[in-house]
Amino acid sequence: MTPDVALPLLVLALPFAAFLLLAVVGPLRRTGRPAGLVSIAAIAISFAAALTVWARELVAERTWGWIPADGGPIATVGVLVDPLANAMLVLVTLVALLVQVYSLAYLGDERPGALGRYYTYQSLFVFSMLGLVLAPGFVQMFVFWELVGLCSYLLIGFWYERPAAARAAVKAFWITKLGDVGFIVGIVLLWSATGTFEFTDLFEKAQANALAVPGLATIMFLIYLGAVGKSAQFPLHVWLPDAMEGPTPVSALIHAATMVTAGVYMVTRTEPLFALVPEVLTLIAWVGAFTALLAATMACVEGDIKRVLAYSTVSQLGYMMAAAGAGASPAGFLHLLTHGLFKALLFLAAGAVIHAVGTNDIFRMGGLFRAMPQTAVVFVVGTLALAGVPPLAGFFSKEAVLGGVWEAHLTGPFLMLALTALLTAFYMFRVVFVAFFGRAHAGGHPHEAPWLMRGPLWLLAILTLAVGIRLALGGGEAHEEAPGWLPPLSVGLATVGFVLAWAMYQRGAVDPARVAAVLRPLDYLARRRYGLDGLYAGVYRGIILGLSRLIGWIDRYLVDGILNALTALTLRAGDALRYIQSGRAQDYVYGVAFGVLLLFVWAQLWRR
Repeated sequence: MTPDVALPLLVLALPFAAFLLLAVVGPLRRTGRPAGLVSIAAIAISFAAALTVWARELVAERTWGWIPADGGPIATVGVLVDPLANAMLVLVTLVALLVQVYSLAYLGDERPGALGRYYTYQSLFVFSMLGLVLAPGFVQMFVFWELVGLCSYLLIGFWYERPAAARAAVKAFWITKLGDVGFIVGIVLLWSATGTFEFTDLFEKAQANALAVPGLATIMFLIYLGAVGKSAQFPLHVWLPDAMEGPTPVSALIHAATMVTAGVYMVTRTEPLFALVPEVLTLIAWVGAFTALLAATMACVEGDIKRVLAYSTVSQLGYMMAAAGAGASPAGFLHLLTHGLFKALLFLAAGAVIHAVGTNDIFRMGGLFRAMPQTAVVFVVGTLALAGVPPLAGFFSKEAVLGGVWEAHLTGPFLMLALTALLTAFYMFRVVFVAFFGRAHAGGHPHEAPWLMRGPLWLLAILTLAVGIRLALGGGEAHEEAPGWLPPLSVGLATVGFVLAWAMYQRGAVDPARVAAVLRPLDYLARRRYGLDGLYAGVYRGIILGLSRLIGWIDRYLVDGILNALTALTLRAGDALRYIQSGRAQDYVYGVAFGVLLLFVWAQLWRR
């Protein structure tokens, strides 16, 4: 096996080996902290291997036949290594490593068996995402796609004894499955039209203009539906805020590097196919921009710090999808990478706050800057990056997205994304001013988290700044046709959002209640999530109730009815036939004679 393939396989194999070890060796899994160290050691070596793959800029593909058929395998398994996969490997393994180290302290009070189960799921989760990233074709991608969904279900519902966590896990599972149905149907239709699942073959056909198959737009739209579910695009975004019921480190991993990034990665990976259907790309851009704006409005009225960050993730995923739809998938992927750093930072910092004060409600915090200065500083760094303030990483990736959408002449999506930039700065600084600089309401004695938690926070903050400086020095996405007024506009919008948050929640010059009264219809809808959750719940209840009634009718009138009718027929036939048994010999002779006569008539008819 060549080194070009061996290293990526090592990246993939180590988390799986840790999962197998923890899943099979029960005594080790039940040790808790030692089980966590096994998982951390595996992901640490995997991260080192991923860094090596990225530094060497490896490009390779190796596949093995999987589903046999005449003329060659229908599908293969293997690895596809290129710059896109290399960068994603580093992001996934880095965030997973920091999350797992952080979890040792954050979940330190869990029972050893529960903690071992947590790290077992974590190892499988990382393996699943890495397998998706390295997939050389749609079949392998879909298998790992479903494994990612399963692991999200297990980790969101980690505290399954809590009804809210159990419901959130089920909701995430089924909502994403709605998109997955379209994904698998699209994959099968594409295979039936082209005869292959492999990305390389499909991309070569696309480049040679040999993919002019009937219904290609419909096929790619169905494949896009899978990304709508996984990457929480409207209208399948409703599962992501509820997923905050899981442990905060799980939220960081899901939002920064695994579950929700899978859809954006898939659209970016298959960009040569989507480029053949510009009408679908336009739809992706509009839906992405609308999702970004819709989620931002809900974040502006949310009081739960984790849910604010969850709506922020939905909004930023909309940015990434809008870039992909505008034909600027490199810009969207750059935003995926930078967002992974500062969103992991924000979630882990929020976890440190929750760990210290025992509440998610920002209005029950306040004054935390004095009690937790280090956590406050790194949270502000993440906030500035998310708001798109230079020279942090988020500024350059967001500029790349806005520039790509502008170059595509998508005025509507551009305006929605620009307004979202203002709202992003507003709702994030709202959290900063209320939780860290507002009047103290926090109960207990807020204090800094232990270094196992603070260390990952500082590393992510430093990386966010370092990546931003690197992009400022020439590593960012260049858009020659982007207007010169775009950077000042972006910074200006962020500044307006900052000033509004400061005036309302720090200075007290503007009463938030009066603003809510002026915007009462929008405020009412945003607080109720625009009725989408209620709509889904009503549809769910209607479907379940309708199915139960249908099943009841079938059971009562078809199953029981047919059985009852056959029973009655059998009883009546028995009643009629039992008179034949008279006990008189002459009656039996007549019966035999009648039977012989029938056989004779039948034989004559058969001869004819």
